[in-house]
Amino acid sequence: MQFKHPEILWALFLLIIPILIHLFQLRRFKKTPFTNVAMLQKVVSESRKSNSLKKWLLLFTRLLLLVALILAFAQPFSSSVTALQEKETVIYLDDSFSMQAKNNGFSLLERAVQDLIKNSEQEQVFSLFTNEKTFANVTIKDIQNSLLALPFSPKQLNLNEIGLKANTLFSKSSATIKNLIVISDFQQRILDSNSELDSTLNVHLVPMQPQDIGNVSIDSIYFEDNSSEQASLKVLLSGGNEEDNLPISLYNNEVLIAKSAAKFSSYGNAEVLFTVPNNQELNGRLFISESGLSFDNTFYFNINTPEKVKVVAISNSDGDYLNRLFQGEEFEFQKFTLNQFNYSELDEQNVVVLNDLTSIPTSLQNVLNSFKNNGGTVIIVPAADSDINNYNVLLSSLGGTRFTEKIVQPSNITQIAFDHPLYTNVFEREVTNFQYPTIQSHFRLQSRLPNILSLQGGEPFLVGLDGVYVFSTSLDLENSNFINSPLIVPTFYNMSQSGSKSPQLYQTLGEPSSIDITTETSGDDILKVAKEGYEFIPLQQNFPNRVRLSFDQLPTEDGIYSVMQNEQVLKKISFNYLRWESELKYLSINELPKTSTQDSVAKLFDYLKADSNITAYWKWFVILALLLALVEVIIQKFVT
Repeated sequence: MQFKHPEILWALFLLIIPILIHLFQLRRFKKTPFTNVAMLQKVVSESRKSNSLKKWLLLFTRLLLLVALILAFAQPFSSSVTALQEKETVIYLDDSFSMQAKNNGFSLLERAVQDLIKNSEQEQVFSLFTNEKTFANVTIKDIQNSLLALPFSPKQLNLNEIGLKANTLFSKSSATIKNLIVISDFQQRILDSNSELDSTLNVHLVPMQPQDIGNVSIDSIYFEDNSSEQASLKVLLSGGNEEDNLPISLYNNEVLIAKSAAKFSSYGNAEVLFTVPNNQELNGRLFISESGLSFDNTFYFNINTPEKVKVVAISNSDGDYLNRLFQGEEFEFQKFTLNQFNYSELDEQNVVVLNDLTSIPTSLQNVLNSFKNNGGTVIIVPAADSDINNYNVLLSSLGGTRFTEKIVQPSNITQIAFDHPLYTNVFEREVTNFQYPTIQSHFRLQSRLPNILSLQGGEPFLVGLDGVYVFSTSLDLENSNFINSPLIVPTFYNMSQSGSKSPQLYQTLGEPSSIDITTETSGDDILKVAKEGYEFIPLQQNFPNRVRLSFDQLPTEDGIYSVMQNEQVLKKISFNYLRWESELKYLSINELPKTSTQDSVAKLFDYLKADSNITAYWKWFVILALLLALVEVIIQKFVT
């Protein structure tokens, strides 16, 4: 037992006063002569004994009454040691997309918010943070409306990030008890390789679990065949049951243009094929209706009117393989000899191919460096008798590349860098049994650029990245049969496409990406990206006749956006949320060390209140004093 005012207990020493008064209160009796007193001797003796008992009873009753009053004023109480310490509370509320799952008709986030509002003490000061928002040193009344309007977030903090964020909201004092409350559905992704939480925190976990863990998601889309006027658009779905036939709709803006049904395999996957017009503008939206999470029921994509890639070849060769490679509708191809080419025309091009030149004039080298710095792509195919010293002046400035010596020895192209960005989505699997192209001679090449194609022994045949691509040999038929190999088409096609970052069918929010917009800007003229109710200015880099837009943290909402210049729409671009939360796999939180778990927010607050309870006893001592006063009255009246 402890006392709020222990100094009052010194008053107990005053109890010795009534004890002394009682012990030393000696009454002397006077003898009075009286006849025939012998018969009264017994009565006198008994009266003295009765009077003495009454006094002792009154003494003890009064002493106990005084003790009860003194203890009542000292205010005794009992509690645990932690109940006396100052406490700090920080709450992490998971508002990620997986909290859209339902429980009794409410989303897990709605249920968590209602429980917090209902069970929190109105005047208790605490801090609360979500995946994107922070409320420091507030009461539940301060943030009630904000919590009720809390939107779902595409972000998800892991346990390590939660601990680091919580520590910024706790004080630096080591004398306080720090309670961290984590309210989440605890999907497996919340656990990272470093999941250790700060041992100085009292971590309380409240798992929110849905009634049904099933969820169907539109995962991705791609063109299976777009070589004709009608393109085949394949849609991939996951999370369904084998017996389900889930309707899926395709819209162009708000107009329904196609509808199909997804039939799922035993693994829960499904593929749906739509036929759409090729090379025609389409602002597409795919939609499914199912009872799981809602964020992954819609998928946005768009097909813009394609812009032609402008390719210029400066060549002294009579070969026509470049004409055949760039004859498609997506290319605008021109070919000049070195003497015919006007350097000023490079400003209008996306790709320049130096083919079979024995040397490169210094003036052209300077123009090519500027061209590359302005975002263009340079493809270099040397002549068999090239002046390597002349070439090295240009190559050293483009990726730290140089030719060292000429090797006159037949060799095969035997190695393909399948993971190189140039060959993304080109090969379904790594091919090893293809017919190797051959060469008769080549230049030994040193470069900081990664190998794309390699000869026997690992020597580079083609190196390059980010707009610079260098062959180590001439591609004339007299020297190589590479131009007759199936590899040449995807190789040159993808090299040329890297010169203009055309938007894909869709972009993914949170993943860095960039696109080129063909336009001219001047002065403070900037491009904006907008959809209804949402607008932002992306990072942008100006090049001659085009602007490169870069996206990373923005935008934060999915949808189809318009790239605008002076209120004029230049292009459409689509963004979708990451699908990593679509798969509902939950963590066994009992395996997390140094934590306590409660089934609900209400039980957690009851547990914390019980741990902080202080039991006061002063009222009981007041009641005891009143009872003792009553006992004294009874003794005075009935004891003689």
